[in-house]
Amino acid sequence: MILKNIYKILLVLTAIFVFQKVQAQDNTKSSSPSPLQIIFPKESEWNVLDEGQQIDFHLQTRGGRADSVRYSISSGLTKEMKFDSLGHFVWTPGYDVADRINTSKSFPVVFEAQTASGESASREVVFKVTHVNRPPQVDELKPFYVQYKTQNTYQIDMNSVRDPDGDPVVFVPILDGMPEGMKLTAAGDITWDPSVLQFGILKKEPRYIEFFVEDQPSKARTKGRLKLDITQMDLAPDFTIVPQNTIIKSPENNRINLRFSLSDPNGEDDVSTFGFVSENKNVPKDALVKNAPTSYEFIWEPGYEFVKDPFDTLAFNITFYVMDKALNKKEKTLRFVIKNTVDERQRDAYVYGLYKGALVNAWGLLEQMQEKETYLKKAYAKAKKGKRSRSLLNASLGATTGLAPQFTPADGKTRGYITTIGGTTVATVGTLEATEVIGKSTNGLLERFNYVLQKKNELQNKGDVFSREYAQKSARRTPDFIRKLDEFKGLMNLSGLVALELDANWENKKEATDAAIKKTFKDFVPLSVEED
Repeated sequence: MILKNIYKILLVLTAIFVFQKVQAQDNTKSSSPSPLQIIFPKESEWNVLDEGQQIDFHLQTRGGRADSVRYSISSGLTKEMKFDSLGHFVWTPGYDVADRINTSKSFPVVFEAQTASGESASREVVFKVTHVNRPPQVDELKPFYVQYKTQNTYQIDMNSVRDPDGDPVVFVPILDGMPEGMKLTAAGDITWDPSVLQFGILKKEPRYIEFFVEDQPSKARTKGRLKLDITQMDLAPDFTIVPQNTIIKSPENNRINLRFSLSDPNGEDDVSTFGFVSENKNVPKDALVKNAPTSYEFIWEPGYEFVKDPFDTLAFNITFYVMDKALNKKEKTLRFVIKNTVDERQRDAYVYGLYKGALVNAWGLLEQMQEKETYLKKAYAKAKKGKRSRSLLNASLGATTGLAPQFTPADGKTRGYITTIGGTTVATVGTLEATEVIGKSTNGLLERFNYVLQKKNELQNKGDVFSREYAQKSARRTPDFIRKLDEFKGLMNLSGLVALELDANWENKKEATDAAIKKTFKDFVPLSVEED
């Protein structure tokens, strides 16, 4: 009985074990992780933003193994974007991304996520940035000083009014706040002849008028204000400088241009003098040019010799001043810093001299080899002609050593043309100019001719390449120019040129003009043509 119960218990335990194993396998299959995915924010058009608008979000993932995730951007990252490995993304696009013509711009960015176990996923999002029109900006304006019984005019300073998007602007008057009789044009011109009552009100205290500055075509507006005051005392004149920099930095041989606009509360006629005082006496007085009674320009170009070696820069102050008829003065001091600069024109002229000098030497050598080639060609033709003209008369007369006196007992000159060699009498009839008879052989002439022709062609080809490669001054400024120049000059100094048997005292009868060099080297560019 006991054994029977034990048997039943074992059967039950076995069934339970098998059931648990099958269930564990099913759980394992059902719990296998899905692929790793990157999750973006769910809001609609979350990736569409305006210029100047900040976007801030955290990347998330789903799927994959429960492991730490590290985020990165594989492409599309700009310097304004901030993104860390935890998936925190922050970006505020600037206002210069788009404009009123191109109203939007897209920025594709590819995000990547990677786990410590090696799983990775990537996903691209396209950020669309739309243009935001910003209203104009108006700085504080100079007061409008008016006089009694005078048609007072005022021009709003455009240096104090600007549009950050570069849009054109117009001025729109606010009629409710303007005195009667005052006119404001779209260009910013104000005219006003105050009445007795209006002038009396201004005597008590200054007043302000307001107007709009409107950009086009968006019609965005900014309100500006202008102070109205009367001129009761002789106030000092004033002037503005464009550009508004207190430190002027410039290299040598660079034109410095400053524009001055003068003004006087008592009227433009009250301005008597405008000038400058420089700490450096090398600044010429005629650099200040008068365009109009209240408009001046400072135009100055320091030469290459202004800053003396070994100094890198030279700094000094120039004080500009304006005075009225009552000797009221206004001064402004500018700091000038002039940088020592290499004279590129002198360097270019020097390097051009090396370039042209090498070509002149090659041109002269080619002319000399051309003459040598012509000489050898004639000599070879003459030698071949002499060989063809020679006639030999052979007479086998045995050992007749006394033949000449027998034929020419009285003519000693003719006797010289008859020789006896080994019993064979040879009479030469015709010319003896053939080089096979006297002088060098025709083979030697032909070898020298071919050698001269080979060297001439080699020098011509190298000269063509050199003249073409360094025809422009920008190419001659590269470090390789000197190396290529030495190689080209070395070609003309080869020891093999000795075999050409050129005359060391040879002088070229032609002048080495630019036209002559260009005729030989087609790509040669004279300096005057290059500068033009």
